[in-house]
Amino acid sequence: MFNQTITDKVRREAVRWHLMQIANVSRPQGMYTGAMLPILQSVYPDASELEVRRQLDYLQERDVVKIDIDPMGRWFVTLTRWGVDIVEYTVPCEPGISRPQIHGQG
Repeated sequence: MFNQTITDKVRREAVRWHLMQIANVSRPQGMYTGAMLPILQSVYPDASELEVRRQLDYLQERDVVKIDIDPMGRWFVTLTRWGVDIVEYTVPCEPGISRPQIHGQG
């Protein structure tokens, strides 16, 4: 049970980082979650739309992404200024997002 809890935590935090990276590549236009999912599935083949939405919801609460829902219920994601700063390593990244360390960075 404990190992599964740790495994789930590691995955959630890594998925958040991958989603931020995907959103960064789509700048400045942004991207629908339907296009993000296949990219995430290249890392986590069992990733689902629900998992993507849950982690994006978390990231929106952290003010690193903005989610707009279109009339068809599709989620359109853009990286915020704060999110760009985290992805570009110009600000510290608080726990909850598994941003890799840059060599030599504390």
